[in-house]
Amino acid sequence: MRIATSMLRCFALASLCGLPVAVANAADYPARSVRVVVGAVAGGGVDITGRVVAAKLSEQIGQQFFVDNRPGAGGNVGSEFVAKSPPDGYTLLMGTIAVLAINPSLYKDLAIDPVRDFAPVSRAADSTNILVVHPALPVKNVGDLIALARSRPGDLVYGSSGVGTAGHLSGELFSSMARVKLVHVPYKGGPPSMIDLIAGRLQLVFATAVVAVPQMQAGKVKALAVTIAKRSAFAPALTTMAEAGLPGFEANNWYGLVAPAKTPPELVARLNREVVLALNSADVRESLFKQGIEAAPGTPEEFGAYMKSEIAKWRRVVQVSGATPN
Repeated sequence: MRIATSMLRCFALASLCGLPVAVANAADYPARSVRVVVGAVAGGGVDITGRVVAAKLSEQIGQQFFVDNRPGAGGNVGSEFVAKSPPDGYTLLMGTIAVLAINPSLYKDLAIDPVRDFAPVSRAADSTNILVVHPALPVKNVGDLIALARSRPGDLVYGSSGVGTAGHLSGELFSSMARVKLVHVPYKGGPPSMIDLIAGRLQLVFATAVVAVPQMQAGKVKALAVTIAKRSAFAPALTTMAEAGLPGFEANNWYGLVAPAKTPPELVARLNREVVLALNSADVRESLFKQGIEAAPGTPEEFGAYMKSEIAKWRRVVQVSGATPN
């Protein structure tokens, strides 16, 4: 009876303090398996990052961290699920640049606000995006593509892994800076868009390296440039978009781990320590690098500030380009 009474008092104290009972003591976390939601289909960069990190966390902590793919609405289906989950550390989001920085400007009726509804844990990784085209397209470089697009306004179609993703907004940024008109077709992930590019139903894709490089090596697509500010270690022979004639062009495709807002700070700190340890381990870095992804861990404060800067940057791109979810 005394034990039961003590337990009741602990639960009551946790409730009075505004803490979820399940994590009243962060040192005991996690006591059961942890869900890592990915708002995209399996096989893309964010899914691979989520799975590599989840496997390492399971190994480090001794409890299972498992990936739950919830694609749809540019990643909003998965992010809304996590935002509405209890802030107890058992439901996390491996988010993309789309859901954590772009979608707030792109969707006028978005149900969530990344700054308000999530607690940053750590930036996880950066994934190089590569502009690839169908081999039959009569272009050899970015300049040729611009000239072709200007001669055929509204005729060239590009795909992306979803509305609001880095691939989508890279296309919008390209269209705006090159003064061309492209047609955008969103998919529920990078692999489906690559399948349609290879089949000739699309003319170009701003694809993640993990999706693009194998097809480049197989000769099924033709690579023109990378979208980041400097040449990539994954494809050093490729020029940047800026070098290819669009100075100032930069679109970094990043992923990061967040928890629901109001997750206790001590639990966020525990998660951050474990995630940073995982991302700094040699095996995780090697696994990610082989897929065209570079680990980029940091503190919750650093990631929160980075999210805010990216939200401001892509808000300007959306406004200038006139990009819409359709």
